[in-house]
Amino acid sequence: MNLPPLTQSFVLHFGEMGSRWGINRTVGQIYALLYVSAKPLNADEVADTLNFSRSNVSMGLKELQSWSLVRLIHLPNDRREYFQSPQDVWQIFRTLAMERRKREIDPTLSMLRDALMETPGGEDERVAQERMRQMHAFIELMTDWLDEVQKMDSATLASLMKMGAKVQKLLEMKDKVKQVFGMSGTAAEPAPLDPVSTLPPTHTE
Repeated sequence: MNLPPLTQSFVLHFGEMGSRWGINRTVGQIYALLYVSAKPLNADEVADTLNFSRSNVSMGLKELQSWSLVRLIHLPNDRREYFQSPQDVWQIFRTLAMERRKREIDPTLSMLRDALMETPGGEDERVAQERMRQMHAFIELMTDWLDEVQKMDSATLASLMKMGAKVQKLLEMKDKVKQVFGMSGTAAEPAPLDPVSTLPPTHTE
């Protein structure tokens, strides 16, 4: 591997972590190399640097393109194809979240919706369907949050992440305020009307 020690350590680590993230070692190392590279690289440069076969590099690049984690670039007066990884880590996070949603979360939501429309055939199925309903509600809540994240720019997203425990304290304060004022749910319940007081006044002679 023709890399400086610091870069080589990073690339090798990404290769080892790849299997835990659902990608193979080759793809992990190719992505790591493109991420830290100061310039776009073509497939031959990637193969020579990592000592991989040209065919393995081509397959790895196609997989990374399918995840939208690398983009194809053409340089002036050069017929070869070059590849580059997004440099903004928040953009990488948003891309991974979106791709994982399409591949893993959306199919699960579709299955759960179909299951919730079925009529339970007995008590066991009723209990199972209720558990599915809870899971469906949780996943939808998470996907709604991811939709909001996708709309944020990197600076806003970073600020949100840095808030950390402050968000929890804010929510705790909101609950205390609701308790003090006797509020329930998201808004105060209106006081019940007294049926007598709502009658029109009567006049006596």
